[in-house]
Amino acid sequence: MENKTLQEFKSVIEQCRLVFLKKTADYGTAWRILRTQSLTDQIMIKAQRIRNIEETGRQQVADSIYSEYVGIINYSLLALIQLHLPPQTPLELPVEQAELLYNERVSEIMQTLLAKNHDYGDIWRSMRISSFTDLILMKLLRIKQIEDNAGKTLVSEGVDANYTDIINYAVFALIKLSPMQQA
Repeated sequence: MENKTLQEFKSVIEQCRLVFLKKTADYGTAWRILRTQSLTDQIMIKAQRIRNIEETGRQQVADSIYSEYVGIINYSLLALIQLHLPPQTPLELPVEQAELLYNERVSEIMQTLLAKNHDYGDIWRSMRISSFTDLILMKLLRIKQIEDNAGKTLVSEGVDANYTDIINYAVFALIKLSPMQQA
């Protein structure tokens, strides 16, 4: 099972990476101007939209739930990149450097996925997509609380771990939403 999950993870992340690279080619690294709190809010907007669509069964904007989960993954990766860059890093980065930073974070996230999937097995496969949405929203509320506390926690994981979990939940949702899974 682990190999299948890893293969699916890599496939989903590759789709997300392609979107990231195309947007970086279009816009450069304009996202670097955003503080992590703003990125958290962008992720919250996407997750709340998904939840609203799940609850009402209706949407008026054409963007799919699938594309919103891709956005959640990419915004979370941007937040992780921002957290790890020194303050003096220029706003505009070459596409190659941005891709390298993206890949470094993905590698760390994949290791977390493998470790957790080893311990928990593929239990996520029996979960509802709406549960992933709720878990993402819960993690975002935790991140906002940590951000409001200037990053200080007493016993809890920091924002890095929460963004990592958000990415993995969104990957699981995309795997379950993929046409191959529904066939």
